[in-house]
Amino acid sequence: MRLLHTSDWHLGRSFHRVSLLRAQRDFLDHLVRTVREHAVDAVLVAGDVYDRAVPPLAAVELFDQALHRLAELGVPTVMISGNHDSARRLGVGAGLIERAGIHLRTDPAACGTPVILADDHGDVALYGLPYLEPALVRDELAAERAGHTAVLEAAMERVRADLAARPAGTRSVVLAHAFVAGGAASDSERDITVGGVAAVPADVFRGVDYTALGHLHGSQAITDRIRYSGSPLAYSFSEADHRKTMWLVDLDGVGTVTAERIDCPVPRPLARIRGRLDDLLRDPGLERHEDAWVEATLTDAVRPDEPMARLARRFPHTLSLVFEPDRAPEDPLASYAQRLSGRTDRQIAEDFVAHVRGGLGPDEGERTVLTAALDSVRLADVTGEVAR
Repeated sequence: MRLLHTSDWHLGRSFHRVSLLRAQRDFLDHLVRTVREHAVDAVLVAGDVYDRAVPPLAAVELFDQALHRLAELGVPTVMISGNHDSARRLGVGAGLIERAGIHLRTDPAACGTPVILADDHGDVALYGLPYLEPALVRDELAAERAGHTAVLEAAMERVRADLAARPAGTRSVVLAHAFVAGGAASDSERDITVGGVAAVPADVFRGVDYTALGHLHGSQAITDRIRYSGSPLAYSFSEADHRKTMWLVDLDGVGTVTAERIDCPVPRPLARIRGRLDDLLRDPGLERHEDAWVEATLTDAVRPDEPMARLARRFPHTLSLVFEPDRAPEDPLASYAQRLSGRTDRQIAEDFVAHVRGGLGPDEGERTVLTAALDSVRLADVTGEVAR
């Protein structure tokens, strides 16, 4: 059976205020062509279909067009909700849409209920695990503890129980939206940390022939059987070095996996350039970036006059301008962005408490309150409701 694994479309997202709607439409055109030209048997979409819980109308229209085109091909599509999606909104009409071969899996309670497809070698069971927010699904899944690992393990227990009751030789595929240990993140994924822990071990998906992951935007293989497709488009300059692809996965009669990367269209390359403004404007080696979307980091000791206008004359698609004057690392004027780089929201909040209290950080009770407040804000993003 041939599967096309994609994820993280983020329909409705822009890139530094530049609309990506046309690029997203071009990607979906490419997706449909790939399904047709490579004789794909099923399409897997591993979450973050939209960029936010309440997407703009243009994004909804584009998604509607994509569903119609996939249904017209007669190729089954299995799709789960991600942490950016509103599961309830995405799942509206799922029962009716399923009649057209589009299987929306947004309900955590249905984790153990697969879509069954068949080929010459027998059945393939495809299980859709939507993004599982621990605070919302722990009780429903009867997870032993709070946290991503516990709720995913509980969901996978349902998958393995269902699979064990099926005929011997039934092959299995799981779609999941999670941060799996060993994966390489970028700056454009929304933090899903709960209590400081977000990554789950790859062993959670043991016993499955193929796991199609979403969430991380770089295409990568955790193991031969566990892969991220990555996003089809770059959504931050941290993805400048990414090769944007989908996975074309072949599952043979005994569950052996072979996979090939299918490149996605690139609307415009990304470039990150760094140096003194005058040097950037003169350097002949930067000519190849003159048509790219550019993030320029200026290292001038004194901020130059009209830097964006001057950069735009050579690099007309400059979208981001960062100032990082060359200074000693211990310089107290080092940039705010540098001081925050690599730190979690909780660490930043705790550092702020220590700063305003003369170095005295939060105690355990205060840490609990801070963590609850941050989790409440994140849950509001997931549910689309205002946190109280």
